[in-house]
Amino acid sequence: APWRDFAGRRPVADRGTTAFEHSPHLALLSTRGDQPADWLCTGQALERVLLEATLADLATALTSHPLESPDLRELTRDPVSGLGHVQMVLRLGYGPQGPATPRRPVRDVLTLD
Repeated sequence: APWRDFAGRRPVADRGTTAFEHSPHLALLSTRGDQPADWLCTGQALERVLLEATLADLATALTSHPLESPDLRELTRDPVSGLGHVQMVLRLGYGPQGPATPRRPVRDVLTLD
């Protein structure tokens, strides 16, 4: 899949850097078709992938820029069969632990009768 490195591994002024991993690991979610039902299935699969990644302490980054241009999107298809419509590109790896996301107490957002 096409991949962009905006900084070219150069330090950027006023922006700290941290090694993410030695080589990027990409996952492509694809479907046989490219219709609204396929997009919905991709969203459901993405939900499961992100939950499993969280359980495995993996950091994830969603990338859609290779899919936004028809010419680039064509390059993400299986080069042997030409089949499949890539719907999402994910980068997976082990990164530094980020701060916990603040949560409201359940009683503030859910009432049971």
